[in-house]
Amino acid sequence: MTGRILVTGAAGFIGSHLCDALLGGGWEVVGLDNFDPFYDRAIKESSLASLRRHGRFSFVEGDIRDDATVTRCLRDADVVVHLAARAGVRPSLEDPGLYASVNVLGTTMILEACRRAGVRRVVFGSSSSVYGDDTPVPFAEAAMAIRPISPYAATKRAGELLCATFSHLYGLRVAALRFFTVYGPRQRPDLAIHKFTRLISDAQPLDQYGDGSAERDHTHVSDIVQGVMGAVAWTEPDEPACDVFNLGESRTIRLDELISLIGHALGRQPEVRRLLPQPGDVRRTCADIAKARSALGYAPRVGIEDGIREFVSWFRRWRGN
Repeated sequence: MTGRILVTGAAGFIGSHLCDALLGGGWEVVGLDNFDPFYDRAIKESSLASLRRHGRFSFVEGDIRDDATVTRCLRDADVVVHLAARAGVRPSLEDPGLYASVNVLGTTMILEACRRAGVRRVVFGSSSSVYGDDTPVPFAEAAMAIRPISPYAATKRAGELLCATFSHLYGLRVAALRFFTVYGPRQRPDLAIHKFTRLISDAQPLDQYGDGSAERDHTHVSDIVQGVMGAVAWTEPDEPACDVFNLGESRTIRLDELISLIGHALGRQPEVRRLLPQPGDVRRTCADIAKARSALGYAPRVGIEDGIREFVSWFRRWRGN
């Protein structure tokens, strides 16, 4: 089934990849993005370039907190995939008010506009950070997730709760997807794999916070997109519901091993500065993806070794070297 779909955060890393896949699947796609200055607008414009040439893609520059803009984007929409957010754990410690405004108020505005427009099908981009440091590994969706350790994580958990509330009150069918450390071509430059690749490539030292034993479940963007597409299909039935799904690789890698892997792919020896752990960073993430496999047909295929080689190849092309 296809139709008209609104993707918020369409010019971002995950959003632009998702729009590619939706257009390839026959959807008419409306993209909404405000080009937040969190990172260079030129990077987002480059991600949008091929989308803008597609006949079934239209783009609106605007803020998810602007009711008139959101209402206009929702006209004749069948589904909303809400990915727009103020991103980043560490930056959220510096400006928690902004994170609350964009991620909590913005999500409320999207859900309320859906209610008014009669759009019942919603996919919400959440984060593995909601699990905090107290959840048993591997993280399962049934875990309480009531002790997030950063403002960013708290705003994502709040977004999930808002989705559940709107589903209960207004009959929406919402899939909330907890993304686990997404990477791949077009990744945001502030994220670890992109930043480490740039620094090692330029023979610059990189900062390793902690002793290198922190572990992450890094998930390739193509696998995330496949999971989002499965979630869009999950919203088709008429029955109201709100459910949470993990999208990860279900495998972890230590930080020091990740740095070595990137260095090997680049053919360079990383220069590492070891610093104290940062507040807000969880020690380990690892997804239990049994539920997403069963309900969404989720089946991650790209292992971290192959994914890093692909990322380094993309990075070199992107940099022109």
